[in-house]
Amino acid sequence: MKKGTKTIITMAVLGCVIGGAAVAYQGLKKQVAPQQQLVIEGTGETVNMPAESGQNQAGESTAADTQDSTTEQKKMAPDFSVVDAEGNTVKLSDMTGKPVVLNFWASWCPPCKSEMPDFDKVCQELGDEVQFMMVDMTDGQRETVEIATKYVEDQGYALPIFFDTQMEVAYQYNVQSIPKTYFIDKDGYLVAGTQGAIDEETLRRGIDMIR
Repeated sequence: MKKGTKTIITMAVLGCVIGGAAVAYQGLKKQVAPQQQLVIEGTGETVNMPAESGQNQAGESTAADTQDSTTEQKKMAPDFSVVDAEGNTVKLSDMTGKPVVLNFWASWCPPCKSEMPDFDKVCQELGDEVQFMMVDMTDGQRETVEIATKYVEDQGYALPIFFDTQMEVAYQYNVQSIPKTYFIDKDGYLVAGTQGAIDEETLRRGIDMIR
């Protein structure tokens, strides 16, 4: 075989290998890329995040567009009691009339800590428009009121922190892993929820659904 012919064949094979590697890499990126979702309560419909305004990644209508049509299928958020840092009892029903962002977290949970700066930022921005309820999973061993309070103070967060000291709220909301977030409208209905850490865009999308 001539030297020139061998060179051409070698270059062609190399090109195929590089091209195949690029395709495989793109496929791998699609498999491992995190995809955040809001699950519409009562319907099981999901909204993939991030998405273009008014559409999800499939180009379909988002929950914000379909919320009115699913109102009859929504269910009331179970009422519960927690305590604040001063030991006062606070109920979810006390918040009726205001949209609520309900988040379950703990200071030992890395994903919980990763999303808290966004929660704190949005909470301070919205002020009294939306009630944030950051419910700490206070088991009394791995997590205590003192540990959680110190963490929040050290970070300089202004988020309203509450404590599930009996772990009853976690049971009511079937919290098997954290963080977990629910979006509740002003009438006390569950509108959407998501499992795992979320970014600022997803948080704002959920809030838009309950305002």
